[in-house]
Amino acid sequence: MDRNQETLAQGSYGKLLLNLCVPTIVIMLVTVVYNMADIYFIGQTGDENMIAAVSLCSPLFSILSGLGTLFGSGGCTSISLALGRGDKERVKNISALCFYGAAVIGVLFLAAVLVFLAPVCGVLGADASTLDYTEQYLRVIAIGAPVILFTNVFMNLIRADGAAKITMAANLLGTFTNIILDPIFILALHLGVTGAAIATVLGNVVSAAFILWYCLKKTTYYSFRLRDVRLQPEVVLPVVTLGLPMAFSTILMSVSHMFSNNLMMDYGATAMSAQSVAGKINMLISMTAMGICMGMQPAISYNFAQKNGKRTGEILKKTAVTCVAVGSVLTLFCLLFRDRLILAFIDSPEVLTLGRFMLTASLAMGPFYGLYQLCTTYLQSTGRAGYATFASLLNKGLIFLPVLLALHAAFGLYGIACTAPVTDALSLIAAFLLCRLAVRRGDAEAEPAEARTAAKQI
Repeated sequence: MDRNQETLAQGSYGKLLLNLCVPTIVIMLVTVVYNMADIYFIGQTGDENMIAAVSLCSPLFSILSGLGTLFGSGGCTSISLALGRGDKERVKNISALCFYGAAVIGVLFLAAVLVFLAPVCGVLGADASTLDYTEQYLRVIAIGAPVILFTNVFMNLIRADGAAKITMAANLLGTFTNIILDPIFILALHLGVTGAAIATVLGNVVSAAFILWYCLKKTTYYSFRLRDVRLQPEVVLPVVTLGLPMAFSTILMSVSHMFSNNLMMDYGATAMSAQSVAGKINMLISMTAMGICMGMQPAISYNFAQKNGKRTGEILKKTAVTCVAVGSVLTLFCLLFRDRLILAFIDSPEVLTLGRFMLTASLAMGPFYGLYQLCTTYLQSTGRAGYATFASLLNKGLIFLPVLLALHAAFGLYGIACTAPVTDALSLIAAFLLCRLAVRRGDAEAEPAEARTAAKQI
C-alpha cells in the first residue's frame, strides 16, 4: 500500500480534508476564477453585447466539459475501485481507454461546431447584436476542443489515487496562463472575445503539458498506449456507467441553460449580462461544494471497495457537516458584498439593479447545495450508476425545465432568476430519497452490510 492509498484507508478526516478536499476546492475556486476572467476583462471594454455573447457560449463549452466528464469522472471512480482491489493492470486499461475516447470525441466536437457554426449560434440564442461575437468565440474554442477534453479527463483521473495536489498544480498553471493572457489579448491587442477564447485554449495547453509530463515521468499507473486499450465490457461499462451521472448532469445543465438564455435574451443584452454576472458569483459556492464532495470521492470509493462501512459512514457524516458550514459562510459573504462583486465585473447601473435580485435569488440554497452534491457523489462513488444518473436527470432536466417554464410564465424575468434555487431544493429532496431507497434495496452482493450501515449516515 503506497502513501496515498494509506491515507485513503487510514488517514484522519482532517488529513483527508487537507490532502483531498483542499486541493480539489482550490481547483474548483481556480475554475471559478478561470470562468470569471473572461467576463471580467471583457467587462472592462464596457460592451454588454460581448459579455452576453460569451455567456451564450457557456452552455456549449459546458457540453464539451460534460463529454470529458464521461471519461474523467467515470474513469476516476473506476480507477479508485480498481486500486482498492489492488488491480493496477486494470488502471492502465482504463486510462488508455479514457485517453483515446477523449481524443475521438474532441475531434468530432471540433468538426461539428466548425461545420454548423451559424446554426449552433442560433440554437444558443444569439441575435443580431451578439451573433458575430458568438461565432468568433466558438470558432477558437472548437479548435482547442481536443486539448480541453484531454485536460478535463486527466485532471479527474490523477485524483483517483489521492494525488489531488498534482491536479491543483495543473489547474493553477492553466488558470494563471489564462489570466495573464486575457488582458493582453482582450485589451492590449483589442481582440475582444477572440482574444478571450485564445487565452482559454492556451491555458488548457499549459495544463495538458504538465499533466502529460506527470503521467509519463512520475507514475506507473497511467497509460497512453493503444495496445493497453481493452474494449471488453468489464473495462468499458464501469467507466461509461459511472461517468454518466456527472456527464448527464453537466450536459443537461448546459441544455437547460440554453433554454434559460433564449428566454433571457427576450429581455435584452443587459438582462443577459446581469444573469451571467450573478451566475459567475454564485459559482463560488457551488464549485466549492463540488470540490469538497469530489475531493472525498476517492476516499468513499476506496473504503467502500474495502468493505469498511464504519469508515465510509464517518466520512459521509463529516462531509455533510463541512458542506453546510462552508456553504453558509460563503453565502453570507456574497450577500454582504453583493454590490461590490457585481460592479467588479461591469460598472453599469442597469446591470447592478437586475444583478442584485438575480444574485440574491441564486443564493437561497447556498448553505444546502453541498448536500445535494454529497448525495449524488455517494451514489456514484459506490457504483450505483442508475440512481446517480436519475438524480442528475431530475436536477438538470426533469425538474429544472418545468420549473423554468412555469416560473417564467408566472413571473417573467424574475421567474427565470428564481428557477435555480427552486430546482436545487426539489432536487436535494429527491436525491436524499434516492439514497435511502438505494440503501433499502441494496442486496448483499452489490452492497455489503457494512456499506449499508455506512450509507445511513446520509
